[in-house]
Amino acid sequence: MRVSTCLIYVQHLLGTGHAVRAAALAREMARRECAVTLVTGNTLPATLDVSGFDVLDLPPARAADARFAGLVDPSGQALGEVWQRDRTERLLEFYEDIRPDILVTETFPLGRRKFAFELLPLLETVRASDHAPLIACSVRDILVRKTDPRKEAWMADIARAHYDLVLVHADPALVTLGDSFAYADRIADLVHYTGYVHETVDAGFSGPHDGLDEVIVSAGGGAVGLDLLHTALAARALSNQADSLTWRLLIGHAHAPATFETLRSAAGDGIVVERVRPDFRGLLSQARLSVSQAGYNTALDVMEAGCAAVFVPFEDEGETEQRLRADLLHRRGLGQVVPKAELTVARLAEAVDAALAHPRPDLQIQTNGAAVAADILCEMQQTKRAKE
Repeated sequence: MRVSTCLIYVQHLLGTGHAVRAAALAREMARRECAVTLVTGNTLPATLDVSGFDVLDLPPARAADARFAGLVDPSGQALGEVWQRDRTERLLEFYEDIRPDILVTETFPLGRRKFAFELLPLLETVRASDHAPLIACSVRDILVRKTDPRKEAWMADIARAHYDLVLVHADPALVTLGDSFAYADRIADLVHYTGYVHETVDAGFSGPHDGLDEVIVSAGGGAVGLDLLHTALAARALSNQADSLTWRLLIGHAHAPATFETLRSAAGDGIVVERVRPDFRGLLSQARLSVSQAGYNTALDVMEAGCAAVFVPFEDEGETEQRLRADLLHRRGLGQVVPKAELTVARLAEAVDAALAHPRPDLQIQTNGAAVAADILCEMQQTKRAKE
C-alpha cells in the first residue's frame, strides 16, 4: 500500500494552543506511516515537538493585540493586500507540491475567518483538482461566540460545502459543539468527537523540589495575562491557606525582557519568578494549587495533575471561550473561577483559599484525542481511496 500524504494547516495568533494541537495530530499521523507536512502561518513555539513530520512556513502573522482587530508581522507592522497575495500563492504552491491525500485545516471554517482570503482559494483549488483529498476541520472543544449570527451561519455553510468531517477535540461528557456554536445541528453528521488532545509525556523536573507543595501561577505561552501575574504577586500575603507556600510565577517568552525583569524585581519573599518551563506538567503534578487562565492546553494540564485550581479566564474584547470552559469546570467541582472583571488581589486570595479548602472530584475524561483523530482520518481516507 502506498504511503498516504497529509497536509495540516495551522494559524495561531496570540496563544499557542492551536499549534500544539496541530503538531500533536501531525505526530500521530506520522506514527501511522503517513507523510505529514505541517504548514504554519506563525512562528512555532520553541518548545514544540516537531519530530516525525515536515514544517513549511507561510509569511508569518500574529494578532496586533487582544482584540484580534488586525494582523501584524513579527516586527509589529500591519499587513495588507500584497502580503495576502504572497501568502495565498505560497499556500497554493505548497498544496500543488504535496498533493495530499488528507487535508486538515485547524479551526477554519469554524474560526479564523480572517484567513478566508487564502483558505477559500485553497478549497476551490481542491474542488477543481482531479485528486480530491479527504478534507477535515480540526477544532477545539469551545468556539468563540460571534455577536453576528450570520457569521456562524457562514461557518456552517462553508463546512457543509467543502468538508468531509469536523473533528471536535472534546469529550462530549464534558462539553459538546452545540454548547458554543448555534449552528451545530447543521453539520451534526460531519462531527466526530475525538476526546481532548493531551499527550502523555514524561513529567520530569529541572530541580528535584521545584513545584513541591507550591502554588504555580501561569498565563500560557502567549502575550497576555500580565494582569493575572501582577495580581498574584500581592495575593500571596492575603491568603490564609497559601501565605506560607512558595508561589512560582511562570512568564511566557512573548513578554519582553523588561516586563520579565519588572515582575521579578517586584517579587517578595516566597515568590519565584521565571520564564515558562518545558516541565510545566511536572511542576503541576506535585503542586498544591494552580492559578492560571483557562486555555485548552492549560486546563487539561491542570486536570491531569489533579491539583487544586483557580481559573482566571481570558475575557478581553468580548472573548467567551475561556470563560465558558472555566465555568464548565467549576460546575463539576474542578476549580474556582475569578472572572476578569472581578480580578483583584483580595478576590484572588479568596479564590485560592476556597480552592485549597475543597477537595476535587475524580473526573475521568478522554484525553487521547490526537490518536483517535488520526485513526478516524486514516480509516476514512482508506475508505475513500477504495471507492475511487
